[in-house]
Amino acid sequence: MRRSERLAEIIEILRDGRLHRAQDMAERLEVSLRTIYRDLETLIATGIPVEGARGLGYMLREPVLFSALNLSLTELEALHLGMAIVAEGADPELQEAAQSLARKVAQAAPIAREAPPRWGHGVYPFTRARAGFAHMPLLRRAIRGRELVEITYHALEGTVTTREIQPLQMEYWGAVWTLTSWCRLRTGFRVFRTDRIVACRGTGQHFEVVAGQSLADYLAMLPEESP
Repeated sequence: MRRSERLAEIIEILRDGRLHRAQDMAERLEVSLRTIYRDLETLIATGIPVEGARGLGYMLREPVLFSALNLSLTELEALHLGMAIVAEGADPELQEAAQSLARKVAQAAPIAREAPPRWGHGVYPFTRARAGFAHMPLLRRAIRGRELVEITYHALEGTVTTREIQPLQMEYWGAVWTLTSWCRLRTGFRVFRTDRIVACRGTGQHFEVVAGQSLADYLAMLPEESP
């Protein structure tokens, strides 16, 4: 591990606000105690708000905030697809790095939000990511071209349905990707997790945005405190 990576890992360890012994950090990062002391001195010298003493432990006295990531939704999609591929590989170190990077992106990206509990947890890291990302190019094109899309959807409670939808918007929540649509089967707005779309195809038919079925109409229905 390069020193810059080790310094970042030390900051990550200390971010929880608790007291951490230098010996524990040395064992976790597989370096000498002397190296940890030297790294801590470097962090303090560069202005990172670390306080503590040898033999007692170290902690951050205030949060450390990294610069916000100015990424578009498409750039975030590309980044998460790359992380998904790495996380499904055979290299444990790279798998761990991909998962750690996903957490940091979720914390730093200004559009990152907490997904509603009904959507479940644990989408990333990436056991279902490959299936979800496979549909996103078609969905993006359908949103831009206002094309009707037929999906087969596996809901969290286990039901599987086939629906014809008018796709309106893709969103990234820091843990899940979702598709906001007007669902012709339910005659109403529905939000689908992309990783739970089993199959997806364009119908070649286009839809007109009519009153009551637009993205603006959906957003107007949300409570004011909703993101």
